[in-house]
Amino acid sequence: MMSNAERNSAGKADDAEITLGILNAIHENERFTQRTVAQDLGIALGLANSYLKRCVKKGLVKVSQAPANRYVYYLTPQGFSEKSRLTAEYLSDSFRFFRDARSQCAEALREAGRRGWTRIALFGASELAEVASLCEAPGVEIVAVIDPARNRSNLAHLPVVDTIEDAGEIDGLVLTILANPQAAYDSLLLDYPRNRVIVLDLLRVSKPPHDGAHS
Repeated sequence: MMSNAERNSAGKADDAEITLGILNAIHENERFTQRTVAQDLGIALGLANSYLKRCVKKGLVKVSQAPANRYVYYLTPQGFSEKSRLTAEYLSDSFRFFRDARSQCAEALREAGRRGWTRIALFGASELAEVASLCEAPGVEIVAVIDPARNRSNLAHLPVVDTIEDAGEIDGLVLTILANPQAAYDSLLLDYPRNRVIVLDLLRVSKPPHDGAHS
């Protein structure tokens, strides 16, 4: 049974994503270690162990003992089949995310135009920001990406800066952070007007009363 810490760690990665990550790791290297796959997937070591045991129990993975008390893992035919199924599912979800994200980002830029904004910034350097950077709306320019935890200097063709002030003169923001967007939004509103922030529906952020669909 998973501990509370392991459940919290699982929340950072989808169940199917963890399983696929383990199956891929075994397929690429039969002598893989649980510690390495846990680091690669960003989950607790105990959680990686729990998922590996589950894969063995389901008949997706077989394990044999090697010299020096090491273990060799390999995929069963059922494991290969499940890896193919999960890969197709993952790609389908990825394409669905891209389609929805691009549609909503394009609408967010059009909404900015309807509000009379000409210069906007994206808040959060993420895959969502990359999608938004591909979108256009007449008279609206994305001038920067704001990310307080900045670990890169640019995203696509846009500069990444630490603060709203560093973005220069802007009319508003589009929230594009994927890591805990609710907390980021709540924190942002402590210092920035909520009517200057556009939030995409796919982020599932709860907004204060009387906010419009994108405000």
